Amino acid sequence: MRTKTLTVRMSEDEFAAFSHKCSSEKIPRSRKTREMIRDYCFPPAQPDLFELALEQASEAVPQLPRAGRLRVGEMFSGPGGIGVALGRAKSKHYSFSHVWATDWDADTCRTYEKNVLQNEPHARCICSDVRKLDIDRLPVVDGFLYGFPCNDFSLVGESKGLHGNYGGLYTYGVKYISRANPLFFFAENVSGLSSANEGKAFKLILEALNNAGEFGYTITANLYKFEEYGIPQARHRYILIGIRGDLNKAFAVPRPSGKIKTCREALEGIPEWAANQEGTKQSRVVQERLSLIPEGQNVWQAEEAGLLPKRLQLNVKGARLSQIYRRLDSSKPAYTITGSGGGGTHVYHWSENRALTNRERARLQTFPDDFEFCGSKESVRKQIGMAVPCEGAQVILNALLKTLEGEEYPSVEPSVGVFPAKTYRHDAK
Repeated sequence: MRTKTLTVRMSEDEFAAFSHKCSSEKIPRSRKTREMIRDYCFPPAQPDLFELALEQASEAVPQLPRAGRLRVGEMFSGPGGIGVALGRAKSKHYSFSHVWATDWDADTCRTYEKNVLQNEPHARCICSDVRKLDIDRLPVVDGFLYGFPCNDFSLVGESKGLHGNYGGLYTYGVKYISRANPLFFFAENVSGLSSANEGKAFKLILEALNNAGEFGYTITANLYKFEEYGIPQARHRYILIGIRGDLNKAFAVPRPSGKIKTCREALEGIPEWAANQEGTKQSRVVQERLSLIPEGQNVWQAEEAGLLPKRLQLNVKGARLSQIYRRLDSSKPAYTITGSGGGGTHVYHWSENRALTNRERARLQTFPDDFEFCGSKESVRKQIGMAVPCEGAQVILNALLKTLEGEEYPSVEPSVGVFPAKTYRHDAK
C-alpha cells in the first residue's frame, strides 16, 4: 500500500499532551496518528453495541433467549486465549458475541483488538487499570469472564494471596456481577489459589461469587489439568463456572478426552509466515550448559548427576526452581509456560541448545498460527505466559453452552465441588 506524508501542526502543550498519551500507551506517535485518522475517516459501518448497551436500562436483568448469540464481556482479558475460544465455541442454539473487554497493558489490548475483535467492529477493548475503571459504566452483558490477576496466588515465587498488590482485584469482578446479574460467569486463576492465606483466600472468593447479584450463582469449581484435555502443556488452573441462581442449572465438568499431545507434536510444521518467531540470543556459556543437560531435566539434576563442570554450574543459594534451564521432554506435554522470569526460565528445546521462540510458546498455548502478538519480544512472552490455552477454554465454553440449553454431555465430578446459589458458608468443606 502506498503512503503519503501528512504534516500536523500542534501547539507545544498539545504536542506534549499527545506525546504523553502515546508514551503511556507505549505506542509510537506515528502509529497513534494513523489510527486516529483511520477511525475518523472510516467509522464502523455497524451500530456500536457498546454505546447501544450504555443507552439501555442498566438495571435490566439479562434473560436467557431460546437461541442466538450471547453477549459477553471480559475483565483482565489478557491477549485473547479465552477470547479466541469465545469466537469458536458454539452449541446447537447458542454462540457468543463480544461487546467489551478490559486490560491494563497497552500491548495486550492491541493484541486483543487485532486478533479477537478483528471481525467484531462493534466491540471495544478498554485499556485501563481496573482500579481506575468506572465499573458502573460497563455495559450489561449475558456472560462475564475474568481471569483475575494471579501474581499473588502463584506457586512460583513468593505467594502473598489476598495481602499482595493483586490479590484483591477479584472484587472488581464481583462488583460488576452484583450490578449486571449476567446469566453466567467464568472465573480463572492458578492452582496456588487454594493454598493462599492458608486456604482462606479461595473460600472468601467462592463465597463472594456465590452470593453475588440479585439471585446468587451456583458455582462449579474444578482444578483443570489441561494436559488431560489434549493441550500440549501441563497447565493446571482453577476455573469457577457460575450460573445465575434463578436459571436452576448447574455446570458439569466436561470429561477429559484422555488424549495426550506431546510438545514435539505441537511444535511440528510452524509455517514460515507466522509472526513472533524471533529467537533468543544464547551466550556460548548457556549453549554449552544446555548441551550437557539431558532431555526433560533441569540444571540442578544435571549438576547432581555430575554432568556439569564447576564453571557451568549455577551458584544459587536458597530455593531452586525446577524450571531453571529445564529442557522439554519431547515424549510428553510441555511444562507450564510462564510469562516472566530471568535467565534460565524461557523454556528450552529438547534437542536444540536454545530457548523456544514466542511462536513455539504460543503453539503450546494452542494459539492459531495467524494470531499475531503486538509489542516487544519480552512483552509478547509475558502475554503468552499469562493466557489461558485457547483449546482448553473452548472445551469448557462448549460445555457451558450445552448446559444453558439443557443438553447433557460426558462429565466428571468437580475436584472442589458444586456450591448452590446463596448457600455457601465459611465452614463448608
